[in-house]
Amino acid sequence: MNTMITSPRHVSSGFKVDLSRGQRIDRVSSEWFSRPDDERYLSLSDLHRAVSARTERARVRTVETADIRVEATRDNAERLSLIVPGGREPVAPTHWSYGQLCSLVGAPANYMRQLPAPLAAINLQHGLLNHDAEMIKTLEMDDGRVELRAVTGPDYGRIWDRDLVAAVMSIAGNGTGDTIWKVPGVLDWSTMTHNPFVDITKDTTTLYASDRDVFLFLVDDTHPIEAGRLPNGQPDLYFRGFYAWNSEVGSKTLGIAAFYLR
Repeated sequence: MNTMITSPRHVSSGFKVDLSRGQRIDRVSSEWFSRPDDERYLSLSDLHRAVSARTERARVRTVETADIRVEATRDNAERLSLIVPGGREPVAPTHWSYGQLCSLVGAPANYMRQLPAPLAAINLQHGLLNHDAEMIKTLEMDDGRVELRAVTGPDYGRIWDRDLVAAVMSIAGNGTGDTIWKVPGVLDWSTMTHNPFVDITKDTTTLYASDRDVFLFLVDDTHPIEAGRLPNGQPDLYFRGFYAWNSEVGSKTLGIAAFYLR
């Protein structure tokens, strides 16, 4: 049987949806469930401001692994630091970059994190000195103290998180309704009614950024598309959406996915 699909139409209130049709996209819901408050943003401009600030404080260098020095002091037995060639200050690895360094020298990161910093420093230094010397690219950021955010291969092609957010802003504006693309509305599960017109809060936002990635999800839910009729005779409506992601520290590659959403 052929299904008649109509052009998108503007709505001014909520509309019924049928979740029994289509399939669940766990990627989007898992982001919503797992992100803490400090990784949630209420607009694309806020998100862009945050990721741009860290890009402006970033520094990229290419160094040889054997030239990196690992230090730990008795004054702070829980923290180690690195002396990277060309740097004036010690660099503190993040949880992510520490794991990358451990992987580079073949050391189990979880085990290394359980060791006192002086002992972990000895093991990591031994690995760097005895590992086949190779060039690596470091990503550092000065935010009061200098952090090592990433360790990648010398040819790693980095796409900055701010560039992805800026590209999305070119079509979605602020992501709050100033264009057709916006943070999704809310579904009332008791009535199966989707309401596109709700305030964006930390609980409802779909704009996220952490120290290792950025993820954003936007929809055009004020212009649903009719694809036939529901069993009760009401229009069967769905709307367009897309989500995009990136990591400038190497935890994932740039990507985008588009779909129709109920």
